[in-house]
Amino acid sequence: MSKYLLKTVETYRVDSEEEADALIAEAKEDSVYALEKFSSQYKTRKSKGEIIDDYYKVILTKSFTSEKEPDAQCSITYSDSVF
Repeated sequence: MSKYLLKTVETYRVDSEEEADALIAEAKEDSVYALEKFSSQYKTRKSKGEIIDDYYKVILTKSFTSEKEPDAQCSITYSDSVF
């Protein structure tokens, strides 16, 4: 049985526009995958009309191999860190 990881979509939350830009730049430079799409969006949370939290949401779409002619097998490991 062969299984190929074709694509992932990762969504991150970062505190600033600079961190969002750095995350996107880092993803562009990684040679393990092709960065198909990316976006960042400024978000706020409000309570009683006042902003109580703000952050940036970053979405990265990473392509690892072609669906029609897969030529690479890879696996991804995600880890959860506790602060």
